[in-house]
Order: sequence, then structure tokens, then C-alpha cells
Amino acid sequence: MADNRNKAEKSTSPIDTTIPKVKGVGGIFFCSEYPDKTKKWYVKNLGIEINDWGSSSFESRNLHNPDTINSLQWKPFKNGDKYFSPSKKDFMINYRVQNIEGLLCKLKENGVTILDNITAYDGIGKFAHIMDLDNNKIELWEPEN
Repeated sequence: MADNRNKAEKSTSPIDTTIPKVKGVGGIFFCSEYPDKTKKWYVKNLGIEINDWGSSSFESRNLHNPDTINSLQWKPFKNGDKYFSPSKKDFMINYRVQNIEGLLCKLKENGVTILDNITAYDGIGKFAHIMDLDNNKIELWEPEN
């Protein structure tokens, strides 16, 4: 076991950013009967700050590149919001990914339901949506570098 740990510690190979995969959680979205009241409750009781988009951005440093700031978005939506369709669930997880084009090709080959084409937003990145086996809508986000 020590030999494996030493090998991992000595590895100096660069991180391959071309591999299509999830790198982390980019957002947590959930439904609420009263999203504005829910936001106010979180502000008052937990000190969460709400930004201009009605969400909160939790920031952290990238472990492999400390100059890069990662962001996790948190936002309550109104019950029944169409953004969650076709899922019937009241939550959605946004995954931060690398090589979203390659990942969508891989997912298509694996028979995963892809809900839309990639949409790009200047200053934010690229987005696409898929469904998992439990009919949860998942948002994929490749941040703009």
C-alpha cells in the first residue's frame, strides 16, 4: 500500500483536460412552494447571500490550479418550474465537466437520453441536459476558461 501511495505522490504527469468527464458539482437546484420566501429564510438564518440572478455562488479554489476559482450555484425554483422538465423530480444537480462535446458523444454511444444541444453563454460556459436512469434531469456545465 505504501508503494502505491509513493507512486501516486511521485506522479508528475499533467492532468489531461481532454478526457470527457465530470470534474465536480456546479450547482444544486431545488423546487420550493415559495422560492422568494425560501431565499429570504436562508439569508436570514444561514447567511447565504443572493446574487443578481437569484442564486448564491459558493466559491472555492481549484486544487490543481489555485489561481482558478470554482463556483457552485445554489438556487430554489418555483414548484413546477419548466426548467426541470421533463423530470418530475423537485431537484436538479449541475455537474461541472470537461470536454462537454466528447462527453455527450460518449453518453449518446451509451444510450443516455440527451435532452438538448450544447448552448454556450459568453463569460459562463457551455451547457447541456441529460436524463439519468431514475428520470432525474441533470445539467452539464463546462465553465468558460
